[in-house]
This record gives sequence, structure tokens and C-alpha cells, in this order.
Amino acid sequence: MELIRGIHNLRERHRGCVVTIGNYDGVHRGHQHMIAAVRAKATELGVPAVVVTFEPTPREFFEGPAAPSRLTRLREKLAALTLYGVDRVVVLRFDRRMQGMSADEFVDRLLVRGLGVRHMVVGHDFHFARRREGNIETLRAAGAAHGFTVEEVGQFLLEGERVSSSLVREALNRGDLARATHLLGRPYRMAGRVRLGKKLGRTLGYPTANLALQRKVVPLWGIFAVRVSGVGLVDHPAVSSLGTRPTVNGTDPLLEVHLFGYDGNLYGQHLDVDFVARLRDERKFESLDALVEQMHRDAAAARAVLGI
Repeated sequence: MELIRGIHNLRERHRGCVVTIGNYDGVHRGHQHMIAAVRAKATELGVPAVVVTFEPTPREFFEGPAAPSRLTRLREKLAALTLYGVDRVVVLRFDRRMQGMSADEFVDRLLVRGLGVRHMVVGHDFHFARRREGNIETLRAAGAAHGFTVEEVGQFLLEGERVSSSLVREALNRGDLARATHLLGRPYRMAGRVRLGKKLGRTLGYPTANLALQRKVVPLWGIFAVRVSGVGLVDHPAVSSLGTRPTVNGTDPLLEVHLFGYDGNLYGQHLDVDFVARLRDERKFESLDALVEQMHRDAAAARAVLGI
């Protein structure tokens, strides 16, 4: 999959495609429904399937730290989009310039001159540009003038409920990983590079891979049964802690993963962690001995959940 950052990096070879536009946070089953429509039309026309998305998200731009926690960082989002057959992703920086762009300018610069769009796939409530002035009718009028068609895709429902990033986030906040997996169509995943830690876990008998998450706000907290992939590992069983480590006075979110039966060196490697089940809340213990006793119980619970 090709990644393009900014309209200014679009070239003549990028013209001619089927495109959809949105945040695509989580790439849940509703998003997958949209992508399938993009993929089908792209195959019919013999052109690339393209997703246009934003960094930061508009809500992050407007709300700052008060914005909802992300389900996926950009790298995680790109990996998920690749799974569902997207050929190209255009990432637009959402800033004051983008905020003030009119619907006509957005259509002209991105869709017509930048991408040479042949067909667009949008949701029923799609709006874009300054003060959300652009809508589906705006696009259809532009398409009639510039030679592209617009397809409106209806809501994707599961058990009568519209699948959304907010719905996934609510399930994760509750620790309902089965529900989140159902909405996503795959286990919820976080990814990161293993960084050097203080090696406290090794001292306590539970060596961990510490993943730098590159975010201050996460959509779930606690102790989990997980499976780990990367550097030759595929769905390797593990137990993990996602939190601030209050027993040792930690502050920033950290994902620590103890891989069962593994003794390799993972420093500097990139790992994918799939969350299978939430075991308990994170809490502060009075001593390291009490923490170790709980770690034994957590490891046993994770092994039981993972069937090992």
C-alpha cells in the first residue's frame, strides 16, 4: 500500500481512482463495509482504491486533550486498511488551512486536480470542508461538472445498531473485548516498538517487553490476556498490563507484555498485541511481594483464557 502525505505530494500518476474520505479510526466493520464498496468499484474500473484521512483528526484539532481516545494510531490504521484491500492512503494534515478550506477548493485541489477521481463512496451523513458546508449533493453537482460519480452507502448495522468508532470505544472502556472484537471483525490491537525499561519485571520473575505507545490517552486500561505477533512470533500467548504502574509510581501509559515460554531479545523490535480478554483493573499494591503474588494469579488466569 502506498502512503502519500499531503495534497502537495500528489503526482500525475496518482490521478484516476475510487476514493472515500474519513477518519477511519479503528477500521471497524462499518468502515470495512465502505471499503468493500470502494474496492468493488475500483476493480470494475481498473483503478486504485484510495482512502483519504486526516492527521490529527478534526476532533483532536478542535478539542485537544478533551478529544476521545484514539482506537488506532496512524501506523495501526494503515496496517488495518491494508488488510481490507486499500491500495493507497492520502493523509491530510488537519490544521487552520484545512479548517478554512471551502467545499469548492477542497473539490478542486484534492478530488479534481490532485486525484482525478473517477468515483466517490461516501456515507449517508457525509459532510466536508469549512463549517461542514459540503455534502453529498455538493459532491454530485461537482461530479456532474468534472466527470466523476458519487455512491452513497447506507449505515452498517449489527443487531439493529449502527457500528461506529464510539461504539467500539465504549466496549473497550467497559473491558468488553468480545463486544469490541465483534464490532471490529478482528481482535483489538495495539502496536509499538519495544523500548528499554528498568528491567523490574525480570527481577520479579516476569520479564516484559515494554511497548512505547506514543499516546497519552488510551481507550482501555487493566490487565489482559493477549496474543503477540511480530519478529517471527504469530499469536504468541502472553499476559499484559496497560496502565501507569502505580505500585512503582509510574505516570505515562505503558503496555508491558510477558510472553509465556519466550526468552529472546525483543529490544527495538516492533510488536502487535491483540487483546483477548480483560482480567482485572490496574491497582496499587502495598509491596512488591504483594504485586508478585498477584502476577502469579494473573498469569494463571491468562493461561486459562488462552488455553495453554
